[in-house]
This record gives sequence, C-alpha cells and structure tokens, in this order.
Amino acid sequence: MPTEIILPKVDMDMATGKISKWFFKEGDRVGKGDVLFEIETDKAAMEIDSPATGILRNVTGEEGVDIAVGSAVAWVYEEGEDHQAASQSSAPAVPATIGTPSATAAHPASTQNHNAPADAGGAIRATPLARRLAREGGVDLGSVAGTGPHGRIVSADVSKARAAEATIALPAPVGVENIGRQLSSDGSLKLFAEGTYDLQPHTAMRRTIARRLLEAKTTVPHFYLSVDCHIDALLKLRTELNASAPVSDGTPKFKLSVNDMVIKAYALALGSTPDANVSWTEENLVRHHFVDVGVAVSVAGGLITPIIRHAESKTLSTISNEMKDLAARARSGKLKPSEYQGGTGAISNLGMFGVKEFAAIINPPHSTILAVGSGEKRPVVNAQGELSSATAMTVTLSTDHRAVDGALGAELIGKFRTLIENPMSMLI
Repeated sequence: MPTEIILPKVDMDMATGKISKWFFKEGDRVGKGDVLFEIETDKAAMEIDSPATGILRNVTGEEGVDIAVGSAVAWVYEEGEDHQAASQSSAPAVPATIGTPSATAAHPASTQNHNAPADAGGAIRATPLARRLAREGGVDLGSVAGTGPHGRIVSADVSKARAAEATIALPAPVGVENIGRQLSSDGSLKLFAEGTYDLQPHTAMRRTIARRLLEAKTTVPHFYLSVDCHIDALLKLRTELNASAPVSDGTPKFKLSVNDMVIKAYALALGSTPDANVSWTEENLVRHHFVDVGVAVSVAGGLITPIIRHAESKTLSTISNEMKDLAARARSGKLKPSEYQGGTGAISNLGMFGVKEFAAIINPPHSTILAVGSGEKRPVVNAQGELSSATAMTVTLSTDHRAVDGALGAELIGKFRTLIENPMSMLI
C-alpha cells in the first residue's frame, strides 16, 4: 500500500507552510528516515523524514508555495507497485500518513487526528456540507481537524471550529470595529493618492504575530509595574567574570552580557516566587515546577522567543552560551518547536537600542513578561541624603492580572531588583 506524505503541522500556530527545498525528485528511490524536504514555517525550518522505503511519486508540493497543513505533497510506493497520477481521482483512499517531523507511517485510523487531511492531488478532504458551512462561516478548512472516516472533515468539525472562534471573539467599540473593517477592504486605498505607496503582502510570521498579540491584548488583563535598578555592581561583576573566563584555543569559554545576568536574576526571582511562576487556563491555575524563561529575539520579519529551560538552576556561563546558540539558530530559522514553545515567563530587552522604558505584551501561556530598558547614568540621592550618580536601568513587569495580581507582581519585581543590585547572590 502506498504511503501518503502530507505537509505536517510542526508548530501549534501553523495553518500553512512552504516547502523550501526537496531533497529527492519524482521517481527517486527513498529510504525510511531519509530527509525528503524542508518546511519553512513562520518561525523555523524543519526537515521532514520519509516514513517508508520505496519510490517517490506524485510530487505535488511545489517549492516556495503556501500549502495547507495536512495537504498531500507526495506518495511513496513500494517497488514495482502500480501508481496513479496525482491529478487522477483514483489515488489511494486509505493511505498511511506522516503527521510530525521524523514520524513513521501511521495506522490509517490515526489520520483522524490530523488537521485538514488531503487527497493525493492536494485537495482537503471534506464533505460538501462541511465545505459550504466553512465558506459561509469564513472558516479555514486547513486549520480544522477532521473526525470523519479517514480524517475527512464533516459538518460537525466546522461547527466546532466556528464555536471555538466565537469564544475568543470580544466585542469591539463601534469606532474601532468600523476602522478595522475599513482598513481590511480595498476601499481604504482610496484614502491615499495613487503612486504614493507600495503594497507589501503580510508574511506568515507577521500574520501569526498580529493574531497572537491581538488575542493577548484583548483577552489578557494586563497590569504594569516599573522599578529602577542600579546596576553599577552588576557591571563591575560582569567585567570581572569575563576577565576570569577560561581560554581554549585563544577563545574565552564564555562572555557574559547584561542580558544573561537579567535572565538569571529573573529566573531566580520567579523560582523564589512560586505563586507567580504560573499559567492561567479557564479551568485551572497551572503551577510550574521549574522556571523556563523565554527571551525575545529579533529575526527577519518579526521576532521569536527561544526558551532557556530550568534557567533558575543554570550557571551564568551556561545561560550565556545557550542564549547565543538559540539566538543564532533563531535568526537562521533552525529552531525546533520544542525550543520556542511553552515557557513560564519571558523577557524582552530593548536596552541595546537605547530604549529607556517600555511595556511588553504578555505571550500566553506566560503570565508575566519583563521589559528591560537601557542602563544610563542618572542623578540619585544616596542614603546620606547626598546627591550622586548611578547607572540605572528601568524595568517594567507586565502581569496577567487573572493569575498574578498587583501585590504578587510587586513581590516578584522587588526580588528581581534585589538580585540585580546584589549580583554576587546569583553566584551562590
């Protein structure tokens, strides 16, 4: 029996993806585990392995084209097995499938768990009624999981998807609603003279960022707390630690940044404030056993938040080296989903751009995000009432007020400031 190769869902926010490169062509013999193609998602590039050994046929997934999750992109036939052209409707009806990177061929019944199952020609499998309901309700079938025979989408699946969308839709003020409708239509271009603008289509990454931030800002009640941290002692310790770094082949084994020390301090603060190291769900408050800190990294066309796992128990040098590796692979699109999904809190640092102070938007499932500004010399009054100067850094904590209220947030940011201003405590 031939094995269907579908475009898998490698990211929880993924509705479509692009094949950036095929490593085999029509008629090639492939082995189980061979890398067939590379997927370019809105966040990373993933290599997809063959789930079976045989001859690659009916390669319909074109490079560089948006393809719905679950669509068939090729088939693997056994040696000598008759095959149908991809354009014919008589393609195998009950294929084995591949649904995740490096996954093996699954039992046909498991196709019911894949989003947007597709036939060999790339069309999504759905009943006529399901298609009509999706069209009338504006539902993208590519994001719907089918529960019918062999994963086919039925009307109940579409109704469920519409209900799920309705639960997160919030009524907007009339003015904002009208503006949104106006700007989403071609009529908005009439507000500007022809020849005074260019149209740049949204990338998948930018669409995902827009959707997630809009959802977060409209469904998460944000609460903000700001403090100034004096970082002269931290800067001095950082210089001393970097100077003492072991050298191998003429290269220091680590080079700490202020951001590395901020990550460590925030992880320790969250670890010692367990009531704030949580995630909100409608049913439960999720209390995490470890501190996994996401760190926003700017990449071409947007940003991504790779995660330092168990950051509270790692040394500064380990955090520094992990962060450099994660940031480099984030910018080259080589992160695995497990390296940027989840996390129990986050940090966004714009200090290197000279930004003095800002407030960041929480990225669920996090309940907190720390916005870090630049360090600068400022006048201060010391304990003796004398005017002096200090290097100060303003940080703003955004909290999900459903999970972390004002007093708890104040406790968390207070512990962070204590660690930053007494950095030797991070080495103990």
